[in-house]
Amino acid sequence: MIDITAASRFMATHARLLDRRRFEALVDGAPPDGLLAALAAYRNADGGFGWALEADLRSPSSQPAGALHAFEVLAEAGVTSPMAAGLCDWLDAVTLPDGGLPFALAGADSPGTARWWAGADTTRSSLHITSAVCACAHRVPDVAQHPWLQRATEYCLREIAALREPQGAHQLSFALQLLDAVEADEELERLARFLPPSGELAVPGGLPDEKLRPLDHSPEPGPLRRHIAPEAIERDLDRLAAEQRADGGWEIDFAPASPAAALEWRGYVTVRAIAVLRANGR
Repeated sequence: MIDITAASRFMATHARLLDRRRFEALVDGAPPDGLLAALAAYRNADGGFGWALEADLRSPSSQPAGALHAFEVLAEAGVTSPMAAGLCDWLDAVTLPDGGLPFALAGADSPGTARWWAGADTTRSSLHITSAVCACAHRVPDVAQHPWLQRATEYCLREIAALREPQGAHQLSFALQLLDAVEADEELERLARFLPPSGELAVPGGLPDEKLRPLDHSPEPGPLRRHIAPEAIERDLDRLAAEQRADGGWEIDFAPASPAAALEWRGYVTVRAIAVLRANGR
């Protein structure tokens, strides 16, 4: 069992306002108004999101990674918001001709930003970030029929179909999440064969023991679960529940890019841990 009271104290004393509002909605069933107001603080006039909504990308500029986390929050809110349509419109304007998003756009390089964002190729589509953004967008109310999401999803499905071997743990994980979201069963079965029986994937270039785990690919029950051993999911749920720290929060298992990110990520992963455990009956 996890200690929700300790987690609440941790969020009050460590977390940014957005994640406190996420916690409030998740644990206390608070209406989404406060959550959406907190999210709006990260929104730019162009309809995109920046301002370190992705904690390792500190630039104020609107970025695909900001869109990913915005859709994540909008999905949690579970209500129609004009911010969702405006974000799709912005994404439509920055999507490349082939339908994909670059890993990051010009303007990402700022103090405190991780090197992988700051040094991204802004001229080439990335299946990694496009599938991540689309997977979250498909879970947002009233977004599925937006022309941008249809175009970007078609790009992802073409690229995934052409994959003979995934290029890295994150690309595989996000591609699986997208296929799960759109219930592309045949392609999901093919790509899931690249997962080892443990469901764990090492992250090249990360910390020595950094890895993606079964609950990173499949945080809640869905089509992908048919391709991950139930015992691997149960072991990962046990691990996640046991990782609550004495201060009530969860810790990150990767290297943050700045002191601000280190603090902000802990609030984020604490909310995520509780959400995943709850979605799986824990």
